[in-house]
Amino acid sequence: MSAWEQIRTVLDSTFVTMGSVKVTPMVLITTVLILAVTAIFSKILIRFLKRNVYTQAHISEGVQESISRVLHYTIMTCGGFVALNNIGLDLTGIAAIGAVLGVGIGFGLQNLANNFISGLVMLFERPIQVGDFVDVAGVLGKVQSINACSKTVDTQDNVSIIVPNSHFISQNVTNWSYRDVRTRIHVPIHVALDSDAELVRSVLLDVGRAHSSVLSDPEPRVQFLAFGESALQFVLLVWINDPPQQFFIRSDLNFAIATKFREKGIQIPFPQRDLHVRSAVPIDIDTKERGGI
Repeated sequence: MSAWEQIRTVLDSTFVTMGSVKVTPMVLITTVLILAVTAIFSKILIRFLKRNVYTQAHISEGVQESISRVLHYTIMTCGGFVALNNIGLDLTGIAAIGAVLGVGIGFGLQNLANNFISGLVMLFERPIQVGDFVDVAGVLGKVQSINACSKTVDTQDNVSIIVPNSHFISQNVTNWSYRDVRTRIHVPIHVALDSDAELVRSVLLDVGRAHSSVLSDPEPRVQFLAFGESALQFVLLVWINDPPQQFFIRSDLNFAIATKFREKGIQIPFPQRDLHVRSAVPIDIDTKERGGI
């Protein structure tokens, strides 16, 4: 027997039998090749679409990611069915595998299934897209990638945090980029009670209009909130179109307000408390011992 015939005999030999299905090394090799070719084809197709179709169609980055993910799952599912057919499994065998997976999910894969299904829901509804600036489960940052069971959020400290998809479904999520990137930020200010309210308003508006990142439409506004115990309470409202920069812009505005207030003589109050001390009344011990007061 030649070497080729020996190799062919080994490849065609059955080492696993599942009912009427006989699994041979050749079947396993071809099955792996089918899955590998399917995955490679999916990546090549998605790369081609991103380079030649998405850019020409002016499709947003988030929509591109959603289409690519759905297309990848569809191609891999078709490849999986072809691989199962190559093995020789019929619907009965697939149902048996599904039953086993169902038992596995019941014993410990609930979170995995929940995250995967949540990811599918978000791919179709698209409440979160790549590039969105979000706040979810205490994580504040920009969405960098959308995966089957999780999303990667890069914080402003350049830290990548993996957030499960279920968090985006079960918890309140703040998305500053959902419909309109324009965001209004609030800058609260307290001034002394004897301050000129109109002067404060004028200074705050000048500071808001002078910042390069503040939009002129809608224009900045100032609200007189209340008369506090030791201060007049104002808030400067400005609009920006770069949500990730809101904290730095608020800091710039605070610096500018402090400088302008010093120039205009506007005082920023500090909490004051009045302490009243009552003097103790001396008691005559001799009188007390005699029964007097």
